Amino acid sequence: MASIYYQGHGSYRIKAKDGTVIYVDPYAGDGYQLPADLILVTHQHADHNQVHLCAQKPGCRIVTEADAIKDGVHQKMQFGEIAVEAVQAYNKNHDATQCVGYLIQVDSVCIYASGDTSTTEQMKTLPQRRIDYALLPCDGIYNMDLKESADCARLIQAKHNIPIHLKPGELFDRGRAEQWDAPDRLIIEPGLELELTPS
Repeated sequence: MASIYYQGHGSYRIKAKDGTVIYVDPYAGDGYQLPADLILVTHQHADHNQVHLCAQKPGCRIVTEADAIKDGVHQKMQFGEIAVEAVQAYNKNHDATQCVGYLIQVDSVCIYASGDTSTTEQMKTLPQRRIDYALLPCDGIYNMDLKESADCARLIQAKHNIPIHLKPGELFDRGRAEQWDAPDRLIIEPGLELELTPS
């Protein structure tokens, strides 16, 4: 069964049941010792792109926003059994042409790695994607605040919603996570690993 290990801030590691390892926005916390098959970077802010932290297998693929947007079109990519689709991510602090989120399909589970964003136009279409786990920022400084983030969770209609990027400079903020009034909220503290179940 696939699993997700939350490292803190906006960083997490996904492991498929066949052992494939994916890191998303490496920067915070620990847990980078498993060699990566794939590293996904949503944008080039320093708290999202520290790929050197990750142990890497020979042939490890690193995908950034430059790979994910070509001629203004968000790309679909396949890495063995893992499907990755870039989606919109933007707000006043993040340019839509230089930031992305990702829909990651692994072991029949769909994960929405939103990146740094506020409400996007594309979110209206995401319910039809039947997302199992949506990881949404809610720091209220560089991204949307707790209310807007919870509203996005309602719009997206994922099976589970996980708050991340809770407070700048901190791995995690339990108080803010508990204030997040999203449906089907799932709070994961840094250093914990969660088994992922498909819908």
